[in-house]
Amino acid sequence: MPAQHRSELEDILSDKVFAVESVGEHQIDDDDTEIVEEAKPGFCVECKDQRASMQCSHCNEPFCEVCYGMIHRTGKRALHAASPIITANEENGRRQSTSESNTEEGENISLHDNLTMNEPKKAAGPTFEEIMIHKAKFIPLRLSLDERKYLRLLEAALNVSEYTDRVDGFEHKSKAKRIVAQIKDICAVLSGLVTACDYRRGQELFADRTFEQNEDFFQKIFEIGRRHKIMNPEKMRSAYGKLMYMLMDSAIPEVEEMLGFSCVIPIKTVYSFLKERNGVDVLTNEIILLATMEIVPTGKTRLQIQTEIKRKERSIEQLSRKYSNPKLSADEIRHCLYSIGDNNAYLRANRHPCEKMLTYLQTYFKPDEFEPGYSLSISAGRSGHRLSHDHSTQYTYVNQTLMLWREILHEMFMLWSLADQDLLNSHNVYKLMDTGQGVQRMQPCPAIGREMHRTLYKAQKKAKTWIGSSVIHLGDKNVPNALMFIDKYNQVAKILNPIVLTLDHMDDLCKDDGINRYIQNTFGGVDQCKKEILLNFFRGAFDGSGADNFYDAGSCIDGRLTSAWNWCSQIEQKPFFTVFLLTGFVGFDGGGWN
Repeated sequence: MPAQHRSELEDILSDKVFAVESVGEHQIDDDDTEIVEEAKPGFCVECKDQRASMQCSHCNEPFCEVCYGMIHRTGKRALHAASPIITANEENGRRQSTSESNTEEGENISLHDNLTMNEPKKAAGPTFEEIMIHKAKFIPLRLSLDERKYLRLLEAALNVSEYTDRVDGFEHKSKAKRIVAQIKDICAVLSGLVTACDYRRGQELFADRTFEQNEDFFQKIFEIGRRHKIMNPEKMRSAYGKLMYMLMDSAIPEVEEMLGFSCVIPIKTVYSFLKERNGVDVLTNEIILLATMEIVPTGKTRLQIQTEIKRKERSIEQLSRKYSNPKLSADEIRHCLYSIGDNNAYLRANRHPCEKMLTYLQTYFKPDEFEPGYSLSISAGRSGHRLSHDHSTQYTYVNQTLMLWREILHEMFMLWSLADQDLLNSHNVYKLMDTGQGVQRMQPCPAIGREMHRTLYKAQKKAKTWIGSSVIHLGDKNVPNALMFIDKYNQVAKILNPIVLTLDHMDDLCKDDGINRYIQNTFGGVDQCKKEILLNFFRGAFDGSGADNFYDAGSCIDGRLTSAWNWCSQIEQKPFFTVFLLTGFVGFDGGGWN
């Protein structure tokens, strides 16, 4: 053995770490090593695309708030200490304020102390103006009457189209050519429908003009469909998928070049509409809260409701008169205010059921104790459960899941906007995969994934302790693309709303003597019946069931919703199903029962 190799072997077998490292440095081939991209200065070392806001003193690395929370949530890293990173601007501001305070202290110490004690502290969170502007950036503008006519034409064209069957099928013809042919077919149908409905308008648009020359018209009509769906998730159930897949294909550079025009423009929001017309100031006036509030009649007299309606109308008129200008009419301001009001109504219809279920959980169950026969504990292998939790653990698991759903639904419009961004990104390529539920378009979801991790971090921070997995399925066989993600979390309100309505209406239902007698004999009373429903739901809908392995269901973020939907599919087998029917239950999807 050569002397050099013998010395290297001795170093490897010995404790001379530095010698081994030095030997390795000389023999590493740059071509065979994987180059790990380093984070830019000032950015998070983990995700590399967010500004660092915290410096871990133990890891000696900078993190953004979300990555720091995920990595340091459990284990020994939970004991690590971190300090906020101060930017150059913040440091300059701090030095300036320090020098000014020192000057004042030298001039008059007692006066400075008095001023400091009386001076109000600045709020650490965002201001009212920042919250409203941020919110308005993701609220779609309500459709006008003319836009609703085009929406009906778009739906008619999409309903007769077989776009995905033709494009995603396995044919020998070039896929790009198939895509272009199908898009032009839809555009041709739209052109014919417009001409049939309004001959003069059709002549203006399509006489002696090509599709490329009508690019603005097609962009507008496709944007109307996307905007309408966000505001009305229950509409365009099959047509919306065709529309988004068509626009996804049209954004491919090769297809766009063959097509000759682009089909995609940004969704028109309240903020973008006001900004174009120099009317953003309307969002900074606190009266906007009164002008956009939803008037809920529950528990109010007719006089109270009428008073709230008049106050809301006065607020709308006041804002529309004050902020109108040559570019922005009073009617357009009203239109924007109504759009924000639609958002508040959406939140009440979708987020409110989560809050109601949290209230029911905290009212009828306690985390540390339980009544005999009403324990939330579950055991894997029994009654279809796939998780094993004692009462306290299951209570925490259900509580944090409902809190997470509430956070997701609160940010749903923003998540929908990010999903739109992921789907229509020309550089975000999809591939056809058989996921076990048919052939699906599997596509990465970077924007929506980043925001979901931020939302999960906020929920974990509020919950303090986290039960189960933190895995978020996106761009895999469980949630192939952002469209499937949006569709999945739109089901939360469909699951919870019928249960909440049943529980809320039971007291009124029992005013009937016959029904009251039935519930007394079967369940032992109204409260006992409510407890039976809640106990069955909190145990059976949060037990990890719904799939044949822990990757597809279980306790992951996506699996929690899978388990809840699995419970809904078995509702007719429950002993309290007749109570649901008596309260007007028509199914979790609104389809009714035969």
